[in-house]
Amino acid sequence: MLEAPASALLVEAFANTVDVEEGTDDLSTPAQLADWLWERGLTDRHRRVGADDHELCLRLRAGIREELGTHVGDGADAAVLAAADAALRELPVLVTVGGGASAPAPHLPPARQALARLAIAWAELIATGEAHRLKRCAEHSCAWAFWDVSKNRSRRWCSMRVCGNRTKARKHAAKQAAAAGADTPTASTRAATTEVRP
Repeated sequence: MLEAPASALLVEAFANTVDVEEGTDDLSTPAQLADWLWERGLTDRHRRVGADDHELCLRLRAGIREELGTHVGDGADAAVLAAADAALRELPVLVTVGGGASAPAPHLPPARQALARLAIAWAELIATGEAHRLKRCAEHSCAWAFWDVSKNRSRRWCSMRVCGNRTKARKHAAKQAAAAGADTPTASTRAATTEVRP
């Protein structure tokens, strides 16, 4: 089994601050975002997050979640991706010639430095080609982000037992309903085949 690197675990946790099935959002306010960043060790102490930082964070998260959906074959909303790319441009990163680790640009305020660390984690996954192992569950009523441990990166659901079976059962039911509909004669077919007695 291929273990997820720290960068993947961080991005996965970030994406999963939205729970589609439960209808909850752990980052619905700037204060919640401040708590989350501090709990993940992205800030050295609890820092205030402004409304503009919160909005930037939500754009970044929406774009990452949208991209994770493409890893299971979903189409992406270009506007959501563009908004996330614009958010990334507001989070510059410092890369040194000496090969040291990337770091948030030193002029960024603390909240933006924390968000830039999320951007660095995502960039590391892209650079290593491992971003495609991080996916959004293909069962849209779930949409949970997960790390694909399969050798050929072919997994589509966070849980085959739950989401995979749910999707397959729905497809099977739809196929049976379509087949049953094809076997049921329509009114025009019935009229054409009704025997006329003198």
